[in-house]
Amino acid sequence: METNAILVRFAEVFLKGGRRQWFTARLKESLQRQVRAVGDWRVRERHGLFLVVHPQAKGAELPEFTTSPELAAAIGRTFGVVSFSPCRLMTREISALEDLAVRIAESHVAGRSTFKVETSRADKEYPLDSVAINQRLGGLIHMRTGVPARMKDPEVTVHVQILQEGAAVYLDVLPGPGGLPVGTSGRVLLLLSGGIDSPVAGYLMMRRGCVADAIHFEAAPYTTPEARSKVLALASMLAAYEPSLRLHVVPFGALQARLRDGAPGRLLVILYRRFMVRIATRIAQREGLQALVTGDSLGQVASQTIENLSVIEAAAGLPLLRPLLTYDKMEAVALARRIGTYKTSVLPHDDCCSLFVPPHPETAARLDRVLEAEAAFDVEAMVDEPVAATEVIQFGE
Repeated sequence: METNAILVRFAEVFLKGGRRQWFTARLKESLQRQVRAVGDWRVRERHGLFLVVHPQAKGAELPEFTTSPELAAAIGRTFGVVSFSPCRLMTREISALEDLAVRIAESHVAGRSTFKVETSRADKEYPLDSVAINQRLGGLIHMRTGVPARMKDPEVTVHVQILQEGAAVYLDVLPGPGGLPVGTSGRVLLLLSGGIDSPVAGYLMMRRGCVADAIHFEAAPYTTPEARSKVLALASMLAAYEPSLRLHVVPFGALQARLRDGAPGRLLVILYRRFMVRIATRIAQREGLQALVTGDSLGQVASQTIENLSVIEAAAGLPLLRPLLTYDKMEAVALARRIGTYKTSVLPHDDCCSLFVPPHPETAARLDRVLEAEAAFDVEAMVDEPVAATEVIQFGE
């Protein structure tokens, strides 16, 4: 019996040692969650790869060697997947493979310039080796079409994978997102603004296996409701990569106004960010999260010099991770476009990061002078108030 399926490959790099089964279980859970969201698809593990299949093939199948945009996007959101291929899953009898080769010749090779057959065998006991299979199937295709075989850069490649039970035949190898399965690298709290960089930073941490919550510092009434909607949209996009994401919305405008009225103007950006990481630390610790994540890029703006980053980090009570530290702006923009957050990030709605910014901010802050400025305030009370008033918005499960 033949049926359509999706052959899903994952990397071996995270499978060393005694945790292979744990990693593959996390990946299977993540892949199953993604594909079930777009239909009644099931994930089966077969000899170092996954097969995404539909339990009711009749009436639910796609045309041979294709997949729907929705299913492809779901697999593309599964971190840990290296590549995937819409395939024909079938018996491994050579006569059946030859019948399929004839169909492929007529529907996918005829009229093309060159082709080749490329076989791999998970079962080395199969009676024909890879070269013999290539020759038999390739000979049939050439006889039917007259299209010449070419081993290097052919226009069409017919891939045959002999499994322990059955065979998979496919034409395309589509890229996956790579990375590590979600839930294999701990839990983090992303400082999410409405800009380009922080959603990209969150994506990169998720791609390394982290489960992320997000925290947003809202400057209402100084910012508009549209600024909030923009951040909610970005949080929803990130939530698509994991089972559950909580967005902690912190009322921050009043705290910023107090700093504006009582602190040196050149230090305001540094002070804002130090209070942000204090508040984020408090909420992360309460929620059992292990690190903070920001979209900082070294030297990109005044607050992101080494001196300023060091002074800001001194206020954090948890590790502060900066996955975009060495990215330039164009690299961050390119990734934002690829993951789909860019158009939302550039909507013209300001957030707290652009509020009460001095014309000449400090670029090389000294910790002693910053601590001296903070001594004029009741720091603990200024942290307690917004933490207590934080709103939590749930995305996903």
